[in-house]
Amino acid sequence: MALKVSKPRTDVDQLTSLDLFYTAVSASTVSSMSAVEMEVFSNYQLVVMTILMLLGGEVFTSMLSLQLRRFKFSSYESTKVDNSKGEESIELGIINQFSSTSNDNNKSYSSFNYNYSIKLLGYVVLGYMISLLTIGSSLVTMYMILTPSANHVLKNKRLILHTFSFFVIVSTFSSCGFVPTNENMMIFRQNPGLLLIIIPYLFLGNSLYPVFLRSVTWVLERFTKRKEFYYMLNNYQEMGYDHLMSSKKTWFLGATTIGFWVLQIAVFSGMEWSSGVMEGMSSYEKFVGTIFQTASSRHSGEYIVDLSIISPVVLVLFIIMM
Repeated sequence: MALKVSKPRTDVDQLTSLDLFYTAVSASTVSSMSAVEMEVFSNYQLVVMTILMLLGGEVFTSMLSLQLRRFKFSSYESTKVDNSKGEESIELGIINQFSSTSNDNNKSYSSFNYNYSIKLLGYVVLGYMISLLTIGSSLVTMYMILTPSANHVLKNKRLILHTFSFFVIVSTFSSCGFVPTNENMMIFRQNPGLLLIIIPYLFLGNSLYPVFLRSVTWVLERFTKRKEFYYMLNNYQEMGYDHLMSSKKTWFLGATTIGFWVLQIAVFSGMEWSSGVMEGMSSYEKFVGTIFQTASSRHSGEYIVDLSIISPVVLVLFIIMM
């Protein structure tokens, strides 16, 4: 509805309600399939799409599941306490009362740790997301200001700097792949600094999110000494948060992700380094472009090369990795 009531930036006769609905669904499901060119959208529409991508991202949706789990647990505990009041009124003797009180204290202590750990984990995930998005958009903004060639692109396309910066970072972090230019990231293929800023966000909100989440939790536990963080790290299964894994699993996940990435880099470099895919780029730009393209193909779908002229071997590898 928000996309419909706001006018596009250019007069596009073929921009129907179905096109807008399709784009909105694509943004909220972070699938990055568009039926229209991205440059037809106004600044307001780009802001709406940014919000939709953020709400549909894995980190945000998993944070909502944490809040629902916490609410469900709190409701369950309240019901259990109300039911236990009637039972405590029955005289069972001194020994039975002492045993019951001891067991209740242990359960209450465990419930206290779980409840506060869930609450604190929600704050950690929220802080993780806000910090990364703020840092990323700020870095992109600074780069665009300091790099005339990149800033020139925004001026020619009449894109607002801060909207572009936040849009790109949110899209990458949410693994969506939308970019507010018709050429996606191809128009920035000779801006390796911008690509280097974006590359970490291809992983931070996707496959390496559990690795960094456990690392952040471990650092917080070391510095704050709070028992809730210790409880999270040692009772990750009880927390019921799929992205909070054991130390061993996070090491395996990190090694697997990096290993597949290196494999893609090797194959892509061997097949496309001297081909027309990266024509006009320096060796350094080719290297940065290669690590960006290979990482993006598995996670967000942004591209700096024409995928239609990539060799079939590389395309098959991309399909397998996806």
